Amino acid sequence: MKNTKEEKQKLRRYLDDIYTRNEASQLLDSLRDAENKDLLEEVTAEVWEASAGHGRTTSAEREEYKKEARQLLQSLEHGKRIWFRRSAYAIASIAALLCLVFGSIHYYHYTNEQNTTYTLANTSYGEKKQVTLPDGTQLVLNSCSSLRYPSRFNGKERKVELEGEAYFRVAHNEDMPFIVTTRNFNVLVLGTHFNIKSYPKDEIVSVNVESGKVQVDLPEAMMRLTAREQVLINTLSGEYAKKKEEREVAVWIKGGLRFSSTPIRDVARELERVYNCRITFAPEYEFTNLISGEHDNKSLESVLQSIEYVSGVKHKKEGKEIVLYK
Repeated sequence: MKNTKEEKQKLRRYLDDIYTRNEASQLLDSLRDAENKDLLEEVTAEVWEASAGHGRTTSAEREEYKKEARQLLQSLEHGKRIWFRRSAYAIASIAALLCLVFGSIHYYHYTNEQNTTYTLANTSYGEKKQVTLPDGTQLVLNSCSSLRYPSRFNGKERKVELEGEAYFRVAHNEDMPFIVTTRNFNVLVLGTHFNIKSYPKDEIVSVNVESGKVQVDLPEAMMRLTAREQVLINTLSGEYAKKKEEREVAVWIKGGLRFSSTPIRDVARELERVYNCRITFAPEYEFTNLISGEHDNKSLESVLQSIEYVSGVKHKKEGKEIVLYK
């Protein structure tokens, strides 16, 4: 209560049966507040003591006063219980309604999810595959890649899961963004042409935009790329570099290879995927070389010779394996 003295006087008048209807209403409202319980007990004790020490009252009168006081307290407590009960009912009703609404929404999405079938498109060593999604989006999967997508896109987004590399031509739809999820990042677009490379074992993953715009969401960063821009992400250090790339995107579709300061172990993994071979590194050497260069429809032997020329890393065949050494 804002003014304890004033409220005590009102309560005393109420107990003495001297009050207006408006005062009684205000007092009952204030007593519904649990914070005023101490005040009620204090005034009751004062009245009790005054009543007990009043010389002109008889024992019967004092008992009658006690009875009236108990009835008054019971009445007040009953009013508070009714008020709290009504509040509880109202809160419970609102909570039940909210549960019903959100539960219905969740159930709707759940049933849609359960009724949606998924397709897994994948490729093997040296294989490429063209895929058309339910919304008309077209893409090409590179070697040793997989794409998981629904039989139909529901809700407010079009989401697919990629492991490996793919070039996308996304059908434009402003009301339903297209999202590609990978192990290392997510890419969000409305309609554009772009390439994603995100193999699980590669040190460097990337996004290259040919036209339009994309948004790349990393665990602790977000960036936007426009046409002829790319981002290279180091999965080991977490570092990334955004830069302009004027050259053609996704040269691998035509059988080409392109390396730009690519760790030699990533180069070896890409050669394994493209040429269906097994490449190992001689254990007595340390390999930290970064390889740059472009090759158009070259044989594996030609590519290995180019690597030796630019880095000094040699190769030899041991059974079915190609061993790199210095």
